[in-house]
Amino acid sequence: MVSGDDLNFDVVVVGCGVAGLSAAVAAADAGAKVAVLERATYDERGGNTRYTEAYLRMKSETELSHDFESLLMNNSGYYTQPDFVESTIQDYDNWSPIVRALPFTDPELISFFIDSVPDAVAWLKQHGITFGEAGFYGLTPRPSPRIAVNGGGWQLVETMTAYAEKAGVRFFYETTAGDLIQTAAGKVCGVTATDPKNAPLRFYGKSVILASGGFQGNPEMVVRYIGPKGRYLRPVARGGYYNKGEGISMALRLGAAPSGDYAEYHGQPVDPRSSVTEALVMIYPYGILINRDGKRFIDEAPGTIDAHYEETIRLIAEQKKGIAYCILDDKINRIKNWKRCVRSDMPPETAPDIQTLAAKLGFDAETAQQTIDEYNRACTSGAFNPEALDGLATKGLSPRKSNWAMPLDTPPFHIYPIISANTFTLGGLKVNVNGQVIKNEGCILPGLYAAGETIGLYYGRYAGATSVLRGAVFGRRAGEHAASQ
Repeated sequence: MVSGDDLNFDVVVVGCGVAGLSAAVAAADAGAKVAVLERATYDERGGNTRYTEAYLRMKSETELSHDFESLLMNNSGYYTQPDFVESTIQDYDNWSPIVRALPFTDPELISFFIDSVPDAVAWLKQHGITFGEAGFYGLTPRPSPRIAVNGGGWQLVETMTAYAEKAGVRFFYETTAGDLIQTAAGKVCGVTATDPKNAPLRFYGKSVILASGGFQGNPEMVVRYIGPKGRYLRPVARGGYYNKGEGISMALRLGAAPSGDYAEYHGQPVDPRSSVTEALVMIYPYGILINRDGKRFIDEAPGTIDAHYEETIRLIAEQKKGIAYCILDDKINRIKNWKRCVRSDMPPETAPDIQTLAAKLGFDAETAQQTIDEYNRACTSGAFNPEALDGLATKGLSPRKSNWAMPLDTPPFHIYPIISANTFTLGGLKVNVNGQVIKNEGCILPGLYAAGETIGLYYGRYAGATSVLRGAVFGRRAGEHAASQ
């Protein structure tokens, strides 16, 4: 039985992924009495973090990839009024309330993030996390390097949880936060919650840190913000189902300023027949993609897959029933190690003709065959090289295929169905460099912090392999700052 005295803390953290754990550990290290609320069971704690491979967009433990800053800057908002952008040259304290609350990623926030990454990696290492070489799912080189947490997100959760427990952090599993509690003066001083039996609880603290993820596990919010295609999206990993958006919603109800792209998400192409985490199908650039009507709808190979797959899967989500089909012929077996591009545990559907596969998978057989015939006629001669952008393109075909355009003329044919999985949503809360939540009026919402997927940092395109770093940097900073209040 939990008594009222047991629920008084200095810092209350909602969520147990990399952001929440970083916040809890940092606050505890600073001497704060910390509680962590986690909706999941002990065995499934950690949200998305538990299931990620925890890749980091870095050359080494001390150096970021060359495109880290440019990707963040180039995807920091849409059509912001020029005089507002120019005003951000001033010190943050001199920004107008309108600019502080604008739905764009502040240059100051990006600079803080970039400058803090190496130190955050060193801090994680001090707490038992180690790093090594990142794996890869493609045949062509990545446009920028990666390192990874050894043991992935699972190891990160296990290590940081164990450290937090030794530091005195109290964890409340199967406990769901519901609403923020405020003092008469408007300061956030706690959060309501329910225990596994739905009994109401009230956790009090000098500060609350929301690190409860995005809303990819909430179909109502997904469709409300992302639109009709959202009904076809499923979380890419089991942990995403726990991310139901309460942290974002409860702050918005208090007038928190939104930030990040609510209409978009970071997605991945997965096999809907599979239940494994990240059942990726990254082999489609070596074949063609068709929709249920049997038609191509995109250039399957405009460049390296690592740089372009997100644009592809978002368009897949807009096709009929939110599905596409990757068609390969048996020449795929001439490509050494092609199966490294597929992480589904299901083999492709295989048959000697397209008609048989169409009947099984539910796409238009006649149109699909016409599409393949047109594609084959548009293929040109040249040297095929699956390990580099070979420029082997179609001619006179729309949409064009820019690389690896080889005729599909060697049966049997192999097909992978592909849907767009929702890795995490991009919309969240506006924060400053301390992780303090900003109100629509441009001031801070006193007592409230946010970190990880709960903050809105990305617009349009996600800067791959930066999310774990976002959680560590802003979770750590929020924990330190909250403990000092």
